[in-house]
Amino acid sequence: MAEYLASIFGTEKDKVNCSFYFKIGACRHGDRCSRIHNKPTFSQTVLLQNLYHNPQNSAQSADGSHCKFLTNLTEEEVQEHFDNFFEDVFVELEDKYGEIEEMNVCDNLGDHLVGNVYVKFRKEEDAEKAVEDLNKRWFAGRPIYAELSPVTDFREACCRQYEMGECTRSGFCNFMHLRPISRELRRELYGRHRRRKSRSKSRSRSRERKRSRSRERRPRRSRSREREKGGDRDRRDREGRF
Repeated sequence: MAEYLASIFGTEKDKVNCSFYFKIGACRHGDRCSRIHNKPTFSQTVLLQNLYHNPQNSAQSADGSHCKFLTNLTEEEVQEHFDNFFEDVFVELEDKYGEIEEMNVCDNLGDHLVGNVYVKFRKEEDAEKAVEDLNKRWFAGRPIYAELSPVTDFREACCRQYEMGECTRSGFCNFMHLRPISRELRRELYGRHRRRKSRSKSRSRSRERKRSRSRERRPRRSRSREREKGGDRDRRDREGRF
């Protein structure tokens, strides 16, 4: 029985635990859900609720179509706005709390997913530290709501139909619609830690070379000292002194 319960935990067959919360870290029913939301006590992933405000979302109707008269922003300007937001948050969190493996931003319109930012740190203790600190901070004039999230595999959380351009529910889908950043920014941000590692390795190699050079010099100095000591001993022996 225990093996069976473990096999269906977090799936749609589980009648006790909410599968949506387990996969996505959010549920459209919220606290009114009839199933249990098992909030993790430790996790690599931090959820920042409703942190990103897409300037186009306020100009969308329920069917996902744009109301042109509400916004004059071009797609390029919206992408630039998103890239700037993503870079600011990524750099701030990685510099303060630790290395980030993955960061994703939802472009959904449902209240439980809109603007959600998921940050997966390399270490669980970094995620815990971030949650504790971020709940005391504000962003863009609004308080930050941070919590540990059960999401670790974003492939299970994402809408596959959206990735193929076939999702009929548009922004109101209950699976994640992740907004992509530009390729140049992705290379820059996710290469930061590799560049730091390479610099630290080069510094350590430089220190090793300095140490090896100093070790090579020491025997020569010690041999000269030995010759001096030997001469002193011979002189003391001849003079009959200690």
